[in-house]
Amino acid sequence: MKRINNSVIALSLLIGIANINAQEKKQLTLDEAVQLGIQNSKNLKIDAAKIEEATADLLEAKNKQLPELKVSGNYMYLPLKPTIDLKLSGVSSAGGPDVHQVAYGSVNLSMPIYSGGRIKYGIQSAKYLVEASKLSTENDKIAIAYNVAQAYNNLFKANQSIKVLEENLTASQKRDETFLKLENNGVIARNDRLKANLQTSNIELQLLEAKNNYNIANINMDLLLGLPDNTEIEVDQNYIDEGSEVKPVDYYVNAAKENRKDLQALAQQRKAAALGSKSAKAENLPSVAFTGGYIAADIPKFLTVYNAVNVGVGVSYNLSNIWKENSSLRQSQAREKQLAANDELLNDNIKLEVNREYQNTDYSKKSIAVYEKAAEQANENYRITKNKYENGLATMTELLDADAAQIAANVGIINAKADAALAYRKLLQTTGTLTFK
Repeated sequence: MKRINNSVIALSLLIGIANINAQEKKQLTLDEAVQLGIQNSKNLKIDAAKIEEATADLLEAKNKQLPELKVSGNYMYLPLKPTIDLKLSGVSSAGGPDVHQVAYGSVNLSMPIYSGGRIKYGIQSAKYLVEASKLSTENDKIAIAYNVAQAYNNLFKANQSIKVLEENLTASQKRDETFLKLENNGVIARNDRLKANLQTSNIELQLLEAKNNYNIANINMDLLLGLPDNTEIEVDQNYIDEGSEVKPVDYYVNAAKENRKDLQALAQQRKAAALGSKSAKAENLPSVAFTGGYIAADIPKFLTVYNAVNVGVGVSYNLSNIWKENSSLRQSQAREKQLAANDELLNDNIKLEVNREYQNTDYSKKSIAVYEKAAEQANENYRITKNKYENGLATMTELLDADAAQIAANVGIINAKADAALAYRKLLQTTGTLTFK
């Protein structure tokens, strides 16, 4: 019997430990959540790879200004005796040496001196593209910061809805107990008590829906932050008090023009495209390079060459450029036109986005006062209706309707405050000034 009791205790302990470990709780402020989201973002990992690629392109462009040094060597075996006929005056090739192998090697050096600016333009263009990649990454960080804030906001609203509904469910269940006693004493009709029970059931359904929304929002946050799927995140409700007085819309439009990273990245791309056009024009110019080399050869029993050093200047010019149209220049100029049009379109979109989010922020802040007034009215209406019902001046339906309106109004205040805090962050995102620590 004692052994069985010990087994039961051990099993209970194991079940308790498993339940504790089943879901880990983690309290996070919004800033902490944003940092985790940035650290674990898959998109930023892709951006990092793009920066590495652009940096490699820059290194390739810089390498073009360095000297080229090539070494080559060959060895050949000749199974048949070659026929050698020397055309030198006074020298006979009859009865020449029996040659069966040849070995020779060379070292060639080429140092660019002038290339029409193609190398210089290529390096500067690559630098601009590296900077554009970095700016695009910063723009993505700001977008991720807002996405995390949005998910955090959804989690907060779902959690607060659960608290409000749980409080109202407790009150409704107590009311059901009171009404059951009143029915048993013949004070109220059974139909009135059933209406109250139905209201309780509706609150239970709303609570189930709120918990379901909370679980979905929690999983979404876990994925965004790179946390285990079973982590329950506890939000800091103080974040809804963040924000400041909204300035005039022109302030935010000007801030967007100065701070939007995607706009700055596009400017770098336009600079790179302009240099691409200059580089394409330079293809019609000659290239000049310093050249040098060393040659050595050995043909046993016939010829040995060494110390054959040469230095000089090489000039190359593609004469076909005279009659061929420069397609690279046309492509580059088309690229410039595309980027210029994209710049105009992006500026228009920024103005639209800033104005839209400014209006949404203003609306969200003003709606808080409306919701607070509505909640005050709903609470007072419920108090009056309850008094009337207790004095036989109101029906059960009126009482339950007043209770439902009170619940909706109280949840509405919470949602309005959370949405206002999020709307302000969205406005900062559109201006490129959303900060993350």
